[in-house]
Amino acid sequence: MGNARGTARVLPFKTHVPDLEWKIQDFSLLLDLGAKSATSAPFHCSGFEWYLHVNPMHENPGSGTPYVALFLMLSRKRLKRGDTVHAVFELSIYNHSKGMYCGCQVSHSFDFKNYMSNMECLIPLQELLRSSDFLVDDSCVFGVEILKLDVSSPEKKSDVVQKKATTVQNLFVQKKGFIKGTYTWTMNNFLELDSKHYVRSRSFKVGGHKWHISMYPCGDKYSTDCLSLSLHLHASDDLPPESGMVVEMTLSILDQKNGKHFSGTSGLLVFSAASSWGWSNFFPLKKLRDPSGGYLIESNCVVKADFTIFGSSNHG
Repeated sequence: MGNARGTARVLPFKTHVPDLEWKIQDFSLLLDLGAKSATSAPFHCSGFEWYLHVNPMHENPGSGTPYVALFLMLSRKRLKRGDTVHAVFELSIYNHSKGMYCGCQVSHSFDFKNYMSNMECLIPLQELLRSSDFLVDDSCVFGVEILKLDVSSPEKKSDVVQKKATTVQNLFVQKKGFIKGTYTWTMNNFLELDSKHYVRSRSFKVGGHKWHISMYPCGDKYSTDCLSLSLHLHASDDLPPESGMVVEMTLSILDQKNGKHFSGTSGLLVFSAASSWGWSNFFPLKKLRDPSGGYLIESNCVVKADFTIFGSSNHG
């Protein structure tokens, strides 16, 4: 869920009013929680669904100084193999003193496998924390403006330029009262499962909402020889369409023989109604079927979800 390379930028570069304005309330709580990253709710631009991702403590190679860094992620829902989306966009932070967004311009080619841009370092973390220009009442505002998209595929090539009003999102992190959930899913018939379709656990309730775990035993269409695993939030009348819960999750496949469990842990993610997050390339199939390991005993496979609801998200 992110790329390692970071590029330091000079902030005085003035950028346009963004397509997404993302305000993170109580920014210092991200640091207190040790959150490695946070991802926005989806926003739409030019017929595609996008996410903005912030890493509050990105180690910029060679500098030894932690930076606040951003990258852009494209949802693969509309992409097919062979499609490429060439994008020019701006990643920015709002300067309250000057009343403008500033940051950097980036170009990136998104495709079926390469759906995340490189990490771009905007400002040293300590400079942000000391600044009244970018951090006001412990809140800061990040932005992304998509300037140009060229969409090419084996069938067609076209320019897509469609603008609309700025989407405004708010992310709130609680100081206490976190809600924790855990669920263990034991499958006794793993080898009998249809490898072409996903399977899901029973529903379970955490925080007043229903959830389930889903798996593609031989991987979804995005994976490469790996099992795919995800956590899903059900649709609910108690969760308005433009709101969500801020969640950090850990999904695991348990080693039933040696106790060497395999886990993947996310940053902070926004789960809205009927949404899901997970990993297409969660666990190599070769390692899963290795008889020296304990991940698959006869036809028994055990999967576990541990997650914490740290806050909420809304549009406004």
